[in-house]
Amino acid sequence: MANDGMFGDSCELDVADHMDADHLHEECGVFGIFGHPDAAAITALGLHALQHRGQEAAGIVSFDGARFHSERRLGLVGDNFSKRSVIDQLPGTVAIGHTRYSTTGETILRNVQPLFAELAGGGFAVCHNGNLTNGLTIRRQLIAEGAIYQATSDTEVILHLVARSKRNRFIDRFIDALGQIEGGYAFVGMTNKKLVGARDGLGIRPLVLGRLDGHPILASETCALDIIGAKFEREVEPGEIIVVHETGEMESLKPFPIRKARPCIFEYVYFSRPDSIAGGRNVYQVRKNIGAILAQESPLSADVVVPVPDSGVPAAIGFAQAANLPYELGIIRNHYVGRTFIEPTQSIRELGVRLKHSANRAVVDGKRIVLVDDSIVRGTTSRKIVKMMREAGAREVHFRIACPPIKYPDYYGIDMPERDKLLAATMTIEEMREYLGVESLAFISIDGLYRALGEPGRNNAAPQFTDHYFTGDYPTPIADLVSEGAKQLSLLAEAS
Repeated sequence: MANDGMFGDSCELDVADHMDADHLHEECGVFGIFGHPDAAAITALGLHALQHRGQEAAGIVSFDGARFHSERRLGLVGDNFSKRSVIDQLPGTVAIGHTRYSTTGETILRNVQPLFAELAGGGFAVCHNGNLTNGLTIRRQLIAEGAIYQATSDTEVILHLVARSKRNRFIDRFIDALGQIEGGYAFVGMTNKKLVGARDGLGIRPLVLGRLDGHPILASETCALDIIGAKFEREVEPGEIIVVHETGEMESLKPFPIRKARPCIFEYVYFSRPDSIAGGRNVYQVRKNIGAILAQESPLSADVVVPVPDSGVPAAIGFAQAANLPYELGIIRNHYVGRTFIEPTQSIRELGVRLKHSANRAVVDGKRIVLVDDSIVRGTTSRKIVKMMREAGAREVHFRIACPPIKYPDYYGIDMPERDKLLAATMTIEEMREYLGVESLAFISIDGLYRALGEPGRNNAAPQFTDHYFTGDYPTPIADLVSEGAKQLSLLAEAS
């Protein structure tokens, strides 16, 4: 998940970044289609549906039967791939695409995916959702052996491993490379003959399979299929590799030992679009269930339920219905805040939350309100929203959170602060309540969250989901963290 600066990005925040610094961010979305005469345009539409998974950059690579074509741009999909003149630069019947939020590597053009390389057997383009927890370790090893890296994204690791494999067939080289990496990932790649997809052995990061007029599609979420009218077939299974051959025949490979799936539970809490289906569950309904269980676990007397838009909306609806309280839009979100429309001076940064959210005074004035949000990370934005509600006349402010307290950082693709920056890791619930300035504060329990997903509760012996951000139960080794710790200890020893 890291560049040489360890787990995180080195890009400077602008105004919109600053306003979002207290929220979780997904890392990216991937899409690929095989055999369609308008492959690049279809891919652009698919990426548009996956825009919520990354807003910093987007890219598409296509193959026209003779050569590869690539367009990679900083910014939103619609700003870069809506013109026919751009799509016309991407001819061919096979294409893959990526929309990026950077968890590793700077936001610069060389890090924009899909990445492409000419290998011994021909060209190979690949894009990646997630993070490799041993990517930095492998990167250092390969550089020490003479490898030359062009980007700082850990996605480039897979290119090098495929290139260095001694196997003969491409797919065997790809399998060889996957066998050396750890973490949470969904890969979509293409050669001059194949479209390939792969999902990590625990299914931490999502990947689905669909068809449009018989043409195979790989995508991060089902909403990307819906936007183009494609049929959802199934999820790519944890540890599965999908290969679409030049004949159009599709092959499923499972070269690694089968492991019990543990998909990321935050896909349901926050990351997936509400209209997506994940693990056979409607994400919107799960979020309503979360709100309903939250209302049962932490009842209170209040006048109105107010969501923190947009991510808190479904849970707030479920909470209001279960608590038999009115649901109102007490906060109005401005969806048109530009990323750099104004110089980010300190005074402007202090106004940040008001650029994105405004109080609806008519709803909150004189009321006892229940604010419902998906999560609390650092708590800085939550504190500003509470203050905004007070200034709009709220008599009481109660906070209800649609996930358990986030106490541990993530190394599988979620852009999350280190532990000492997480509010719940440094404060008790009562201390958090005082810091936020609310009358009461409550989080859904871990068992309550599992019940919202249709489970009887968390199976502590064999958890059904990846939930380490709440529990500290990391599902895989984190080699980069261990090696970085050893490196720091070595430096300290040398200094002494």
